[in-house]
Amino acid sequence: MSKQKTKTTDIPFYSEEKLSLFIDGSNLYAAAKSLEFDIDYKLLLKWASRQGRLVRAFYYTALIEDQEYSPIRPLVDWLDYNGYTMVTKPTKEFVDSQGRRKIKGNMDIELAIDMMEMAEHVDHIMLFSGDGDFRRLIEAVQRKGVRVTVVSTVRSQPPMVADELRRQADHFLDLEDLSNEIMRNTGNFSTVGEYEERQPAVGQS
Repeated sequence: MSKQKTKTTDIPFYSEEKLSLFIDGSNLYAAAKSLEFDIDYKLLLKWASRQGRLVRAFYYTALIEDQEYSPIRPLVDWLDYNGYTMVTKPTKEFVDSQGRRKIKGNMDIELAIDMMEMAEHVDHIMLFSGDGDFRRLIEAVQRKGVRVTVVSTVRSQPPMVADELRRQADHFLDLEDLSNEIMRNTGNFSTVGEYEERQPAVGQS
């Protein structure tokens, strides 16, 4: 296979490889915010398409459905119309032992099922998350012969990626190294659609 170099990383990408993206929405949002930039998801899709044969780009997020206005809904709708496969579910509200109202919105199971199914059809998976709970998932996918690249950051305080996840991955790409390729120009909404990229505070436990 012919090797395709990128400006941002020494990670090997191959033009013939089938590639799929799995984006943990709240985790990626937090990582980008910690590095003080916003992501242009159109640019992210274009960048990924240059690295191989992009099969699918999944984006996972929980939605607070009882709000009169959800600040993340414009982003979800824009992504849904512009090349991303959206996987969403409503958050669940509960009261903790201290009597405090909490909101839970964990998408780990949905992401894991989709990745195991997609592993039969791709050569390379890019996981945009630093969640250490995905370590065993990556290991299982690797046993199917799929390369896995984790995208998160170690340059925030504290680092956003779990050490065990980074160790398990075939490659690690720091989000900061990708920022020049996917950073949103806040003054130019016409390139990405007019959406507000604000995430509600949703617990992941």
